[in-house]
Amino acid sequence: MAKSLVKKFKTAIIGLGSQALEDHLPAIKASQDVELVGIVEIDKQKIENFLKENKEIPIYLSFDDLIKKQKVDFVIICLPHYLHYEFTKKAISNKIHVLKEKPFAISLDQAKELRDLAKKNNVQIMVTMQRRFNPIYSTFLQLIYKIGKPFYIEARYCFYTDKPHEGWRGKKELAGGGCLLDMGYHIIDLLIWYFGLPDKVFAEMSAQAKEGISYDAEDTVRIIFKYEKEKIWGSLLVSRVIPPKQEYLDVYGTRGIIHLERGKIERYLPNGDLIESLKREYSWPSAAQDQIEYFIKVIRKEKENISSPEFHFNHLAFIKAAYKSVQINKYVNPKEFLDL
Repeated sequence: MAKSLVKKFKTAIIGLGSQALEDHLPAIKASQDVELVGIVEIDKQKIENFLKENKEIPIYLSFDDLIKKQKVDFVIICLPHYLHYEFTKKAISNKIHVLKEKPFAISLDQAKELRDLAKKNNVQIMVTMQRRFNPIYSTFLQLIYKIGKPFYIEARYCFYTDKPHEGWRGKKELAGGGCLLDMGYHIIDLLIWYFGLPDKVFAEMSAQAKEGISYDAEDTVRIIFKYEKEKIWGSLLVSRVIPPKQEYLDVYGTRGIIHLERGKIERYLPNGDLIESLKREYSWPSAAQDQIEYFIKVIRKEKENISSPEFHFNHLAFIKAAYKSVQINKYVNPKEFLDL
């Protein structure tokens, strides 16, 4: 039998959360370029459930055990926010490339340290942003020129959970922030990808959805943002206690409107008449696979890292500006935090 001349990159998944099981594991299995050589997990129930269908994949109880017994080209980090930093540093220090779940870091100081350490060790870090590898979202960049001059953006990402206070996500000390840093990171990424970093951010936020229960990681955020030179302004609502589940971005221009959501993008005339629509089914696992295979090309220096640490400084500056705005009750320019 002929032997393949294409080198398979050896990877390991750190943490068996929902992202690992629903996105990364199917993507690895579907890719011809990647070999899964191990899982790092300490939760016995998660391990037991995983091994029912994946008996051939080694499980390690620590990162140190993994790298002692396996040669790993890159790791996929799918851990709670408060563990990202430690494991990312450890991977970089061992000259292992990192594909990690958002956020890139929980602060700009952490982000700068990880960026500098990665450069020192000649390691690539890429943050998982599956929307960037989904044709629905990249189509926006073609349609935006058809709606004239944009003047208003409305973005929303909401769903309902009955227990926003429970687990590490309900504690700001562990999560680094609430719904804005967590789920809101995806919508912020779209704004920055499509329009760049805003010049002004004004935010209101709360953690009051449960009567008689105290928690400090915000469950609801409303942000007003402005692009002064372009004369564009907009509103962003992020909540994990407001139903129904919705995720969309609407852009209003002088010649039309774009509506973007998971699996669908539509263009309307200014009066609201629909004139074109594009839909895609079964796109999420494919996007996760495309993302992994793109990262391999980044490691090989065949592609630019489009989700690099430097790019995510913008996201963290936006989030820092929102939190500061709440404190001082004024607009804040996120660009003032980028001089690191």
